[in-house]
This record gives sequence, structure tokens and C-alpha cells, in this order.
Amino acid sequence: MPKLALFDLDGTLVRAGGCGRLALNAAVKKLYGRDNVCAGISLEGCTDKQNFSSAYTVARGRKASARDIALISKTYLSLLPAEVEKAAREKRYFKLPGIDRFLAELKKRGVMVALGTGNLKGGAYLKLGPSGLAGHFECGGFGCDGFTRLEMLKAAVRRAEKLAGTKIAPAQIYVIGDTPKDVSAGKEGGYHTAAVTDGFAPREALLNAAPELLEKDFSDMRPWLVWLGLERDPKGVKRASYIFPDCGIEHVQFGRTGMDTEQLRLMKKKRNAKLAKKVF
Repeated sequence: MPKLALFDLDGTLVRAGGCGRLALNAAVKKLYGRDNVCAGISLEGCTDKQNFSSAYTVARGRKASARDIALISKTYLSLLPAEVEKAAREKRYFKLPGIDRFLAELKKRGVMVALGTGNLKGGAYLKLGPSGLAGHFECGGFGCDGFTRLEMLKAAVRRAEKLAGTKIAPAQIYVIGDTPKDVSAGKEGGYHTAAVTDGFAPREALLNAAPELLEKDFSDMRPWLVWLGLERDPKGVKRASYIFPDCGIEHVQFGRTGMDTEQLRLMKKKRNAKLAKKVF
């Protein structure tokens, strides 16, 4: 059975200099006259449909219809190429360290590589343009496939299964992102999850989301290959899996930090208690 690695785009593969945010600001300004609409919404980890809907609500004060989202999408895609080109020209655009070598190694070892991004398909490939990474991805799930990240991930899995000509078990699917929403969507789908800290979310927020693997970037491939089950764990411990994957009860899940989710909850509780003492 093939392994499938699903990569988020912004903050995971590349840092695109805010070109998506700038294009959305420009689109809403052009359509509705509202300046800097993205200052009022949180974009990280959301699908484009979610972001466009939120932007419309901030700009117009009411819920967006499918037609409203379609209009924003069309305008956004018309403005995005110039923002991507400008980000690259001004050197605000860069790839995460080690990503080229890592993607090449996955292909070499027979791992299917696909996108799992909240970007519209057209927007995703525009953003990937300057990086030269697009050719690594056999297929993908995109923001146009659904409103939520889980819908997008499931669409990516369906396309990968069609290419592979076989079903891919959730235990063979690995989701890589940079925000807690990437992690939670992957867990909801029953997939393995990992995150990079060189993206958009604070490290503490990612620790609280408890991905199986947390790394700065892809400079050191060894932890990633161990997580993917492509190399033996140097400590002789099988990590990156639930103790009882088919059980409905949430069991302890260990990452490379050696910290399980219950430890993280206790740490957060103690930290909040200390803060409360300082306040009062």
C-alpha cells in the first residue's frame, strides 16, 4: 500500500511574502471600497473560501453568498500574479530550508506527494511558481474543494487513490503543515500529523495542538524519514502512531519531544495558574 504525504503550502513549503493577504486586501478594496480588510480577520490555517467569506462579512456587514465568494475569488486570482511577482522581486519570497531535497527523497523512496492546501487551485500554483516546487506534486486538495480543511484533505486523498489505483489507509497518510488547524484537520481525518515551526504559528500553539512530529524545517531529514516509517527509529521505539489506532478512546500520543498531550495540558494549566496569581 502506498504512503501519501500531504503538504500545506503557505508557511510549510514557502513563505510567500504575504502575497495572498495583499491580493485579498486589493480585491476587497476594488469590489467594496474597504481598505486593509485582512487586518480584521485571521487567515492562518483557513481555506480561501473561509477567508473570502470572512473578508466579505467584515467589508459588507453580512454573510457572504456563494456568488459573493465566487466574485471575490475571481478578482483575487486576477490580482495575485502581480503580488507573487513583486514578493519574489523584493526577496520577500523564499522556500523553507531543505524542502527541495526532502521532496526529492520522498519521490525516490516511492512516497506519493500531494498538496493539501487551503489555497484555491489556481492560487496555489501561482504561489508555487517562483519556487520551482510544483512539479513534485502528483495531485492535491485545494480551497475550492470545500469550506473546511478536512474536506480539502479528503479531496486530496481521493485524487491520490485514483492515481494509485487503490485505496490508501489513513495509517499511510501523513499531513504536514504549520498551524494548529493543519494538525487538527489531519487528526480529524485519522491521519498522521507533523508541523514546522518556521511557518506562521507560534511554537507553543503547535505544541498544544500535539502533532506527532514538530521540526523547525526540513534541513534535517532524519526525523521526517523516521516519522514516515522510512527509516528505523534510532531509539528503537515506534513513534508517530496511536497506541490503539482503532480504538475510540483517546490514548497517549508521543512526539519527538517526549511529551504527550496530557503533559501539555498540565503544563498549560500550571502556566495559567501562575499568570492568575500575578494578576491578583
